[in-house]
Amino acid sequence: MAILYALVARGTVVLAEHSASATNAGAVARQVLERLPAGGADSHVSYTQDRYVFHAKRTDGITALCMADEAAGRRIPFAFLEDIHGRFVKTYGRAALTALAYAMNDEFSRVLSQQMDYYSNDPNADRINRMRGEISQVRSVMIDNIDKVLERGDRLELLVDKTANMQGNTVRFKRQARRFRNTVWWRNVKLTYVIIILAFLFAS
Repeated sequence: MAILYALVARGTVVLAEHSASATNAGAVARQVLERLPAGGADSHVSYTQDRYVFHAKRTDGITALCMADEAAGRRIPFAFLEDIHGRFVKTYGRAALTALAYAMNDEFSRVLSQQMDYYSNDPNADRINRMRGEISQVRSVMIDNIDKVLERGDRLELLVDKTANMQGNTVRFKRQARRFRNTVWWRNVKLTYVIIILAFLFAS
């Protein structure tokens, strides 16, 4: 199993935790919480302990932390932490900012257990995360391309001018087409009247 331990905390106050095996991960995790940068600033850090790595993600004062095998790398553990942080904040919101230690443990430790199992054993977890990474790269390329276009402001203005001219030409063309259609319609009406009158004359 890649992810063996996880917790959610506010500062050094643990609000929920789960361990997949009997280890001293909880004690080490508390040391990691104390070593996080002071001031509550957002951070993404990893600490090595023997053959395990403790990964921590702190956002808006809430820290999600996990212990994983070295072989798990960083991508899967941080995807797990992102998921856990999102679920925790969505479930408890502002209540987490004043909750007592282990206040959410009964309910949220089950979520930690389920997501640890998913990110450790389901190949889709890594596939989905890789897709997110690829989407993020595509978005970065698009932003770069937009920036380059904005740098060529004069060309963009020229393009806008051409577009405006095309729209003007389109409006003129529509007007002329409408006039032509009306002219043809009146000719047809006149021709029809002439034919009817001639028909009456020949009939009499």
